[in-house]
Amino acid sequence: MDTPVSTKQRNYDPANPGLRPFHSEIANFISGKTTPRVYLESCIEAIEVREQDIKAFVALDLGAARKSADAATERYKAGMPLSLVDGMPVAVKDVIETEDLPTEHGSKLFAGNRPAWDAACVYWLRKGGAYVLGKTVTTEFATQPPGPTRNPWDITRTPGGSSSGSAAAVGATMAPVGLGTQVRGSVLRPACYCGAYGMKGSFGTITNQGILPFSRGINHLGTIASTLEDMWLTLHYISRNAGGEPGHATLPGKTEMPAAQKPARLVKLDTVAWPRVTPETQLAFDGLLAHLRAQGVEIVTRKDSSHVERFERLIADIMEVSDGIRDWEARYPMFPYYDRDKSKLTPASIGRTENEIAAATPKSYEDALRRRRDMQEAYAALSAFADGCITLTVPAPAPKGMPTGDASFLDAFSVIGMPAVTLPLLAVEGLPVGVHLSGFHRADSRLIAMSRWMRDLTLKRH
Repeated sequence: MDTPVSTKQRNYDPANPGLRPFHSEIANFISGKTTPRVYLESCIEAIEVREQDIKAFVALDLGAARKSADAATERYKAGMPLSLVDGMPVAVKDVIETEDLPTEHGSKLFAGNRPAWDAACVYWLRKGGAYVLGKTVTTEFATQPPGPTRNPWDITRTPGGSSSGSAAAVGATMAPVGLGTQVRGSVLRPACYCGAYGMKGSFGTITNQGILPFSRGINHLGTIASTLEDMWLTLHYISRNAGGEPGHATLPGKTEMPAAQKPARLVKLDTVAWPRVTPETQLAFDGLLAHLRAQGVEIVTRKDSSHVERFERLIADIMEVSDGIRDWEARYPMFPYYDRDKSKLTPASIGRTENEIAAATPKSYEDALRRRRDMQEAYAALSAFADGCITLTVPAPAPKGMPTGDASFLDAFSVIGMPAVTLPLLAVEGLPVGVHLSGFHRADSRLIAMSRWMRDLTLKRH
C-alpha cells in the first residue's frame, strides 16, 4: 500500500479509504508473502511522512517495535503465531498505562510519569504478540481541552476527542488499530471524524484496570481501526483475555468474525442532535436509509412506536444525566489532583473541579442513576421488536479548528452502556461521516454481524 503524502485535504471515499488493515494480512504472514516486520515498516514510513503535521503521538519507541515485529515474524515462519493479534502494532491512548513508555494523561501534573505495570488490556495484547507502537495524544484526563492532533483528512480540522491521537494515527495509516476510552463520545466521535471504524462494547465486558480512574460508571475501553475486522477481533480478544470489570462477564463466544446478518427492523433515532444536522449530512444519511428500505429493512421512528417515542423523550436531557454521573464519580481523582498542585492543571480542569464537580452531591448522583435506569428499561423494550438502532455518529463532518466535537448522538449509549459502533460509510463535503449502530447488552456479536452486512451492502453502491 502506498503511503499517502502529507496534504491539506484528501477526499474521502468510503469504498477506498486507503487505510492500513492488519487482519487481512495474516494469510500473507503465514504464506511468507510478507512479514510483520515489513508491515511495521510501512507504518513507520507513514509516521515519518505525516506525523509532523498530524501530531498523533506523544511517545514512540520504534526500536522496541521493530524487535517485537521481528519476533512475530519468526513465529509466523515457524507456523506458531500466538494469536489473531500476533505482530499487530497498536497505538495506545495516553490514559492507558504502559510500563515501557510514559503515561502522562495529557496533563503537566503527570509529566514523566512511568507506571511500573501495563494496563490489563495492554498486558494481554502483548501476551498475544501485539505490541505498542506508541502513546497517543489525549485531552487532559480524557476530558478537555483539545490537544495538538490534527485531522488526517484535513489538517485544518479537528480529529475529535478525547481519543484524538489514536483515531488520527489510524486515519493517517500510521497504525491499524488504536485503543481509546469513551465516557461520552470519545471513541466513536474521533473514529468517525478520522474515517475509521470504532466500537465501544457492552458496559463492563472489558476491564478498566490500569486506565485512568475517571467516571467508572460510564467509562468504556474501545477500539478504533482501519477495518471492521480489525476493530472487532481486537476488542473481542481483549475482553476474552483481560476479562470484564469486577462482577461483569466478558463478551461471549470465540474471537472470530460473525457472518453478515441482515437486520429485519432498525429503529431510527433522532436524539437531541438532529436539529444540528447539516443539510448535506442529512441528504447522505437519508440516501443510506432509502437503500436499506429498498433491501427490505424496515425503519421505525418515534412516529411509528410509542416505545421509541418514550426512549427519545427520556434521552432528551441526556447531557444533564451524563453530567450528573460524571461529576460525582470524578470527585476522585480530580480533587486529589487539584489539591496536589492545581497550577499544573489546565483552566478547564480547574474550572470543572471548582464548579461542576464541587457542586455534585450524593442526591444528584442518585437522581442521575435513577434516570439512567429508566433509559435502560426503555431501551431494552426496543429489543422486543427491533434488531438495533441506527442514527448518525455526528451532525456534520469534523469542524474547522480544534474543538473535540459534538457528542450528542453518542452520549446516551455510553450512559446506558449498550454496545455501539461507528461505520465510516458516508462522505460529506469530501470528508468522512459515520453511521452509528447500537445493539443490546452483550449481543455485541450480533451488532457486528449487522454492521458487516450494512458495510458490504453500502460499499457496493460506491
